[in-house]
Amino acid sequence: MPLVAMLISCDSRTYGEISDNIPVITKDVSYNVEIKPIVESRCMGCHSVGGPGSVLLLTNYEQTKNNIDNIIDRIQRPAGASGRMPPAAPLSQSQINFFTQWKAGGLVEN
Repeated sequence: MPLVAMLISCDSRTYGEISDNIPVITKDVSYNVEIKPIVESRCMGCHSVGGPGSVLLLTNYEQTKNNIDNIIDRIQRPAGASGRMPPAAPLSQSQINFFTQWKAGGLVEN
């Protein structure tokens, strides 16, 4: 009978650090409650009048709603990829989830 060896290793990372299972947001997402604070703190420094990204303004609900596909494409690009936004530091996965859930939920304003 052949001898079978089993190797077991320990990993000090948490489940969240090694899992591809990102929690799904189960509540309704609205622009005013979840999206606007992210856009104001992470996007409007560049994407406002006079900013370096002013060719794509994101200063209000309509502008953000009308550009949601481009926004989602840019925020989901991997670190170092051309055109990834925001360029200095990526949004957290939960922030990205808010954008995708907002689109899936019909881009509600309030």
